Amino acid sequence: MKKIAIQGVEGSYHDMAAHQYFEHEPIELICCTTFEDVFTAMSQDNNVIGLLAIENTIAGSLLHNYDLLREHRMTIVGEHKMRISHSLLCLPDEGWDDIREINSHPVALAQCREFLQRHPDVKVVEADDTAGSAALISSKQMKGHAAICSKSAAPLYGMKVLQEGIETNKHNFTRFLIVSDPWKADELRERSRINKSTIVFSLPHTEGSLSQVLSIFSFYNINLTKIQSLPIIGREWEYLFYVDVTFADYLRYKQSIDAITPLTKELQILGEYEEGKSYV
Repeated sequence: MKKIAIQGVEGSYHDMAAHQYFEHEPIELICCTTFEDVFTAMSQDNNVIGLLAIENTIAGSLLHNYDLLREHRMTIVGEHKMRISHSLLCLPDEGWDDIREINSHPVALAQCREFLQRHPDVKVVEADDTAGSAALISSKQMKGHAAICSKSAAPLYGMKVLQEGIETNKHNFTRFLIVSDPWKADELRERSRINKSTIVFSLPHTEGSLSQVLSIFSFYNINLTKIQSLPIIGREWEYLFYVDVTFADYLRYKQSIDAITPLTKELQILGEYEEGKSYV
């Protein structure tokens, strides 16, 4: 049985993503309060696999998780893209007339902005977790409170689904990364199926340094699917570039890495894995 560390509780989107990605295997969830706790769980037991959100099609990137990946030297072994559909949950004996406050994670609240704007008399309060908000309302029997989360949390916490599909944009997907101890990576991926990589590097603060790197990737037919820059703390106007690339030829990809290495600083391959398909 695989041990999977997630941020959140049972019924959360991380829980759903873990069960979808490992759908043919029994798993044991390790529910963590923060993403830092996910990496702590992995550091304490190298058999623990981490699953963490890295990007949402509406809210954008979870920038802090890029830093955690680099700092903890874990390896990305897979990815999972999941459609996110939000519901409003309340206590079973309550209805719309009773709701005075809505709780959820700030990203979920942002994704339901139009729905919330239609209910200006209801107070909106940020919380640490989506399903965790439902769990808290249920455990404390918080009358007049509702939670925005997945409808799958309702039976887990004895809640009622008041309304489904309340997200503003129905093309709402989150990309999750599956990460492991580097020594365990090859047990969790098939090398013959690797067609994507995530790398990070910094560049000299000189004119054209980034364009040179991009030109090399183009020469080797490497497709850049994402580039994200983050400032390097303590080094003014210097940045780390997190880059996702896909490729059809693994050898050509490795040649491109060899070619850009002399042009970069602190280059690190965060993971080589199979590109995930969207799960609706």
